[in-house]
Amino acid sequence: MELAAAATEPAQGERVGRPVLEARIWYATLLTRVRGLRPAERLLLGEAPAAHGPHRPEVQAALLLCEAEIHLAEGRLTEAAAAAEAGLRLAGQAGNRGLPPRGHVVLAVCSVRSLDLTTGLLYANRLRDAALLGQENLMPGQCVWAAAQALEARDGMESVAHLLKGIVHDDVLTRDLLVSQPAAAPWLVRAGQRLGDEELTGRAVRTMSRLALENPGFRSIQAAAEHAVGLYERDVAALEAAADRHLDPWARASALEDASRICSTHQAERDRAVDLLRRAADAYLGAGASRDLSRVQSRLRELDDHGGRPARGRTRVSRLTDTEFAVAELVSQGLTNGRVGSQLYISPHTVAFHLKKIFRKLDVTSRVELARSWNRILVEERGDFPGETEPDFLVRPPMARQAG
Repeated sequence: MELAAAATEPAQGERVGRPVLEARIWYATLLTRVRGLRPAERLLLGEAPAAHGPHRPEVQAALLLCEAEIHLAEGRLTEAAAAAEAGLRLAGQAGNRGLPPRGHVVLAVCSVRSLDLTTGLLYANRLRDAALLGQENLMPGQCVWAAAQALEARDGMESVAHLLKGIVHDDVLTRDLLVSQPAAAPWLVRAGQRLGDEELTGRAVRTMSRLALENPGFRSIQAAAEHAVGLYERDVAALEAAADRHLDPWARASALEDASRICSTHQAERDRAVDLLRRAADAYLGAGASRDLSRVQSRLRELDDHGGRPARGRTRVSRLTDTEFAVAELVSQGLTNGRVGSQLYISPHTVAFHLKKIFRKLDVTSRVELARSWNRILVEERGDFPGETEPDFLVRPPMARQAG
């Protein structure tokens, strides 16, 4: 990153030409992957205004794909998908085969988080093909991880066990993934626990801990290590601390959900578990993660039925089943019954049946009214928790001069 930062500065008296512009885009990409989102945005939009001027489609594509990664890290899935699709079109026009995997990773993750499993699997297959052809563009670990998430969403964790073992037994894949995706190490730990694979779990924790020791200046890496170790040791306090440290909203939500899951195993901690889960739901909602929000809503209902006491009683949304929540989310996005059915692997008639129950439970009369009021209902019924100010992405700023 220090070399990338140095490459962004033109020589004295030199104009900002293509090499410097491309270096700035690459440095912004690296900053994004350690969640230095504000410096990355300043680099693209403030310090390099020429980036949006006329130049080669390949450079425009790289810029758009970097912006897509920034949007995804901030939880703005619609903007992330739009930028990724535009970047992929330009990369295709330029005949560039190295850039598309970056867009495919963004689109695969966006699709899975927003319950569009069909599209997620489409891009998962493209990532698999890119890996076979060696076109991962310096991010092989992220390609495998994004594909694994899409496949796991459809077929369950057991279906991707071989991919996970491939990640943790390859140092290049592991380091690339764990540094660039703060939610990846906890995800691997969670997968290993679910599969009963102690080797997978142990390798993920040891590798993430070592990366944190080797990179003490990067907050996102420290948060990921704290999250992975807290999950491995079932340490609720450590998981809450990791949630506070995380800069990535989706990773923060998953840390709160993990802490809630551990608390819920003790009857005396049920109220705390509910509180943590409501905070997780709030964070997932802010990250646009409909699939995860649906799972958390289901778990909140379960805790409520078994003695948990949510802060504000049983809401309209909490009365929806998981499938009803998914149908409402997709219909609110304007999808037809046929399209919703293909996403959720149910028939259009079943979608219509669920819609009738959704209308009754939410007190709406049509899909148009549902689409108009869905986001408002979610916002009104989520927990009211104080917002957090995003701190600097560095624990200590070793590159403050270069990053501005």
